[in-house]
Amino acid sequence: MREVPLPAVRWLSLAVVWVLMLPASPAAAQPVPLPIFDAHLHYSHDAWERLPPAEAVALLRQAGLKQAMVSSSSDEGTQKLYDAAPDLVLPVLRPYRTRGEIGSWMHDASIVTHLESRLKQYRYVALGEYHVYGADADLPVVRRVVQLAREHQLYLHSHSDADAIERQFRQDPQARILWAHAGFESPEKVREMLRKHRNLWCDLAFRNDHASGGKVDARWREAFLEFPDRFLVGTDTYTPERWFYVVEHARWSREWLADLPREVAERIAWRNGDALFTAMRSRLRP
Repeated sequence: MREVPLPAVRWLSLAVVWVLMLPASPAAAQPVPLPIFDAHLHYSHDAWERLPPAEAVALLRQAGLKQAMVSSSSDEGTQKLYDAAPDLVLPVLRPYRTRGEIGSWMHDASIVTHLESRLKQYRYVALGEYHVYGADADLPVVRRVVQLAREHQLYLHSHSDADAIERQFRQDPQARILWAHAGFESPEKVREMLRKHRNLWCDLAFRNDHASGGKVDARWREAFLEFPDRFLVGTDTYTPERWFYVVEHARWSREWLADLPREVAERIAWRNGDALFTAMRSRLRP
């Protein structure tokens, strides 16, 4: 083998050292994780008993959440978490004082007194998440919830079928409704509802039919591309155990969002929530 002259070896060594000393290129840097606006979290009595506010907030920050909409049964949990992280938590007022009222609240007039009392004491960005289906949306208690949202300029976070959503819009055509879980409806039905109601948005909490293996379902892709400004992500911590899924859910959301055009992904991940709710932060208590 031919020997390399000594000067050449010296210059080769110097060149290697020089290359190694160069700063890493921006392309080689790790990308900043996509921020997430989580539109569907609960911090109810059984959650704060097992997961103190400081630990819950630590999980939200570990997940890289930009902001989080939080409701609870009772409202005490929401206030605990808001006190712990007012920069992160957007409080939402739920009608339920205990979990057991999910199926009975719309028949209980004392719920109205409870809501009115909390609205005098605290500030919120929405009322919900509440469960109501079909004709029950026209019951007096539910009607009063729709009225309270209008009076206090709040969004409604409604876990409902399409019929109940239609009934709430008939009560107040100017209502602003966040449709929990997109009603567990098909993407075709969701698109139909979004075309009909300009003040309807959908959270995708506790759904996985829209994406699998980091790929967005073709039918849902059409919905996201047609209405990039009308969807938000959410975890739905309806049981205490779900809190330990917040970080993984944010990771999974970033994975499938990466299969969409960047602008659409950013809108669904955080920009839509930011546009809808962040301006309301100035109305919240210090």
